[in-house]
Amino acid sequence: MPQNTVIAVVEDDPEIRALIAGLLTREGFEVVGCASGEILDRTLARRRVDLVVLDLMLPGEDGLSICRRLRGGAIETPVIMVTAKGDEIDRVIGLELGADDYLAKPFNPRELVARVRAILRRTRDAHRPAATAPAKVFRFAGWTLDAGSRRLENAAGEAVELTGGEFDLLLVFLTHAQRVLNREQLLDWTRGRSAAPFDRTIDVQLSRLRRKLGDDSASIIRTVRGGGYMFSPVLDRD
Repeated sequence: MPQNTVIAVVEDDPEIRALIAGLLTREGFEVVGCASGEILDRTLARRRVDLVVLDLMLPGEDGLSICRRLRGGAIETPVIMVTAKGDEIDRVIGLELGADDYLAKPFNPRELVARVRAILRRTRDAHRPAATAPAKVFRFAGWTLDAGSRRLENAAGEAVELTGGEFDLLLVFLTHAQRVLNREQLLDWTRGRSAAPFDRTIDVQLSRLRRKLGDDSASIIRTVRGGGYMFSPVLDRD
């Protein structure tokens, strides 16, 4: 990973903030510590930030509100949400708002690093100059996905915004169309070894992706009883 990859750690506890910052710095990242959303805003206004490690429970504006704002901005900054709360609903809400990943404290430092690297690989690839071979364009059921630019358009040519996780999930379905894929395969292909055995991220991202695909989503991504999911439309690929 490039030495100038910048990660903002938004955590109000100075000891935890220093611990995470030190861990990521030792891994070769440039880290900016932020004690609040206000400080994060000032940081984003003056420099590029490649990823935000965001605590859920913050004084003033909380992590969920900050995540919502980051997703509503002109530039989408990847977010890993971190919290000491174990309630599953907090995780689901965070993912619904567009967080790319979620970790509960206390977490294994190697797991945090693995998830940071996985998300940065995805976003780095999204902005990498095009290779000599043309990027694939998938057309299905009136939709078009340009895998190179990560742009999804509906039948009217309108862009539909996808988070990094939603894009990865849709791309897995497109590249394995007409095949039944179980949750373990989807987890492995979208999140690799960073996925926990009972990770529910796929369920949340699938539900969100289906909503974005609209009324026909149930026929586009079919639920196969006892097997998993299958992307059913016939594809046109450029």
